[in-house]
Amino acid sequence: MSGANSVHCSAAAIAFDRVADSYDELFTRTAIGRAQRAPVWTELLKVFHDGERILELNCGTGEDARFLAQNGRFVTACDASAGMIAVAKNQPASEPGSGSVRYLQIANEELDRLPANALYDGVFSNFSGLNCISDWPAFAQSVASVVRPGGRVLICLWSRVCLAEIVWFVLHGQFQKAFRRFADKPTARLGGLTIPISYPSISCIESALLPWFSLEKRKAVGLFVPPSFVEPWAQKNRKFLAQLEKLDSVFAQWPILQDMGDHVLMEFVRGSQ
Repeated sequence: MSGANSVHCSAAAIAFDRVADSYDELFTRTAIGRAQRAPVWTELLKVFHDGERILELNCGTGEDARFLAQNGRFVTACDASAGMIAVAKNQPASEPGSGSVRYLQIANEELDRLPANALYDGVFSNFSGLNCISDWPAFAQSVASVVRPGGRVLICLWSRVCLAEIVWFVLHGQFQKAFRRFADKPTARLGGLTIPISYPSISCIESALLPWFSLEKRKAVGLFVPPSFVEPWAQKNRKFLAQLEKLDSVFAQWPILQDMGDHVLMEFVRGSQ
């Protein structure tokens, strides 16, 4: 791992360590968190099949890993944050007779630390963990080394253009915040720390993965459903939020709109190269 990547990774890991104990209350169990996670879970069961071996990156507190295991998948769940892994390990185990979860403290940049000869049917990362990646070509190459030919990679990360965020801040007269994802050196505040992040374009991600993976499809996550900072409003407007979820289910894969959610969910397939 290069020095720059190491610093990038370490800062994010420390920040997530600080919020690990409260993360589920801050996002996982919130109205918006559930609304944005639901369409991702629908795609997970379409893309990854019963009995398959899945590598999850940026697993956080293990919410998605447990869901996959409860539905018959065998998951190796990784995160750079020791705090997140500790919280995940303390969660109730999957139901007997279903799949399983194994948790490892491994960062995105450290996939060479996975067990020797590990080869997975698919790789998955949900929400914003991959926005901490600073070297996409290197990341793509390391992912390619652990996915079998024909395997799938499903990644969900903050998009470069978020329609709901722009509209929200414009309506509140906060024009600089409305376009903050276009900043030269964007950052995020987490656990009292400022961490460097990026909002890569679809073409940037596709180009990085292209030598090994082809992009099959993509969809917006949180197109009309707003970002998590709007949670206080969402708590007071549950019925309206439900209507926004319905709009997302209709328009999330429309051209142009599919790239304008709070997150974008991208499905790649591994070639034979």
